[in-house]
Amino acid sequence: MLKLPHHKRYDYIPITKRQNYSWPGGKRLAFFVALNIEHFAFGAGRRLDPQSGFGGAPTTRNWAWLDYGNRVGNFRFFEMLDELKLPASILLNSAVCYEYPEIIEKIKQRGDDVLGHGRTNAETLQGLWEDDERRHIKECVEVITKYIGVRPTGWMGAGAAETAVTPDLLKEEGFTHFLDWPVDDQPIWMKTRSGPILSVPYPMELNDAGTLGVRHHTGHDFADMVVDQFEELLQASEEQPLVCSIALHGYILGQPMRLRPLRKAIRHCVEHKHADEVWFTRAGDIAEYCINMKPGIIPGS
Repeated sequence: MLKLPHHKRYDYIPITKRQNYSWPGGKRLAFFVALNIEHFAFGAGRRLDPQSGFGGAPTTRNWAWLDYGNRVGNFRFFEMLDELKLPASILLNSAVCYEYPEIIEKIKQRGDDVLGHGRTNAETLQGLWEDDERRHIKECVEVITKYIGVRPTGWMGAGAAETAVTPDLLKEEGFTHFLDWPVDDQPIWMKTRSGPILSVPYPMELNDAGTLGVRHHTGHDFADMVVDQFEELLQASEEQPLVCSIALHGYILGQPMRLRPLRKAIRHCVEHKHADEVWFTRAGDIAEYCINMKPGIIPGS
């Protein structure tokens, strides 16, 4: 019988065969906004381009488009979230800490959940030797801890990229949860060589980098996706506790013509007639809640 290569990180348990539980206050749907706040190398390295997606030679115009997020787009996101009284999870390149101090000050002022997101999105972990990858992760942790004042316990790799040992290294470096695997609508425990680490749902589809930056949907398309995702998961959460997450980048959805429909879509979720059944939260709070649950409830525990 053919046996294909397997990651061996988790066992197959369909969502219809799992333990039932609720989020705090008996709520059934957890909702969080993930802001990807990133810094790129000028004229070098990996980057996203509004015309060609990933790839192609770096240009001045490309750099300027990316830096729009840190000059304008991310602050528009903060204004929107303040207005809607929503928390956020910040996926933070550590290079942002010393390049954009006003962004760091705003994150600290809001008290947002900060996750490690590599040193810069101009590079990924792919292709690194294990010792080099460990040093990369350590540097990210040290810089964020110094500038934010809190050690990150969550991780989302730059470009969502991993090596074969990334989950092992994250566990060994003290991380409790990560967002790299868009495998489920519920948190699950994944295996590492040093014990379990929690996978918190993070969207590959409801992510503006892929949806708009690569597949060239519009801001209105994305807003419709947010509403449809929320409505469908809210209905499904009557049977199972679920997570609805949205991934945003300031240089994409922070653009004015896309920000307006996005704001309407998120307001739809916050002001929904069944919003009292939704836990508007952060990735770290979801992880902490799951970590403190009795074994045998969360898949893999």
